Amino acid sequence: MSLRAMTDADLPDVLALEPVLFPEEPWSEQAYREELADATGTRHYVVIEDDDGRFAGWAGLAAAGGQADVLTIGVRPELQGRGLGARLLTALLDEATARGCPEVFLDVRADNDRARRLYERFGFTPVGVRKGYYQPSGVDAIVMARDSRRSGTPAGQGVGR
Repeated sequence: MSLRAMTDADLPDVLALEPVLFPEEPWSEQAYREELADATGTRHYVVIEDDDGRFAGWAGLAAAGGQADVLTIGVRPELQGRGLGARLLTALLDEATARGCPEVFLDVRADNDRARRLYERFGFTPVGVRKGYYQPSGVDAIVMARDSRRSGTPAGQGVGR
């Protein structure tokens, strides 16, 4: 598996998986194009490829003012549970550190136990709830945060890995 920067050429793969992985709130092609164009310089997107160079997943980060937000992480369903999400998250946390952002936040569906466990392994803790955030289902978003200054967990190192 290898990581690289995401480009517009990756959008067909991303957009094919968006409705599969995020059926209630898929991002549009226009949203991704705007994210990748990133006139503000605050965005960072990566792709992970399998050993044959095929698209396996992607992740995105926003970072500014000493704080970062994990925007998205997606892995092809047949490759989930093999550590790709952890590798993508590690890349985002490393980038947050490189950009001087020890605080990292994210939203995760309250019913996404697998993702919550991953984030907890990396030192994220719940700090709030956005009631009914995901539509049309009305599922809550759990807001999670990680501060490498307090957790003692450097970027790229999951807790209990």
